[in-house]
Amino acid sequence: MKDQILIKATDLFLTLGFKSVTMDDIATEMGISKKTIYQHYSNKDQLVEASTMHLFETISCGIDHICDLGNNPIEELFLIKDFVMKNLKNENASPIHQLQKYYPQIHKTLMIRQFDKMGDCVIVNLEKGIEQGLFRKEINTPLIARFYFAGMTSLKDPEIFNLEQFPSKEVQIAYLEYHLRGICTEKGIQKLEQLL
Repeated sequence: MKDQILIKATDLFLTLGFKSVTMDDIATEMGISKKTIYQHYSNKDQLVEASTMHLFETISCGIDHICDLGNNPIEELFLIKDFVMKNLKNENASPIHQLQKYYPQIHKTLMIRQFDKMGDCVIVNLEKGIEQGLFRKEINTPLIARFYFAGMTSLKDPEIFNLEQFPSKEVQIAYLEYHLRGICTEKGIQKLEQLL
């Protein structure tokens, strides 16, 4: 039951937002009492934290699997983008914005874990791209990894990227192309053009 609550809560939080969804909403959606939820999660903060960490672990495992497939680094980034967007339900910025605004400590913990995971993953991707002659060998990999992470996290800011004007999927693809065109060799650009 605890896992079922976690899965349903995560789904609702991503669809409607962390602030918007109440414990009543989750109970109603599942056809159970609020008391049943409170037997497993003492309050909403605990459920929000469990949901964000569950989602983080799910996405991290999926990214690890994609990295193990042995695709070239450019294809790998596109596969990761698609996988993350699918798991975030092509997430609009609202749930993350609500998490940051109403659960700042949970958001901060999530950002630290994301940075650790993504930083390592991006550096390995960059190094692999340099080895394969797809990325320029003179790039500063730790710096580029930070640029990439900073850009990815700012894409979710509704103050900068209004969803009506800039749909999430379009922004993600444009950002990935922007990132790759800055680091690719001529050989890498050819691969990128094929994928686009």
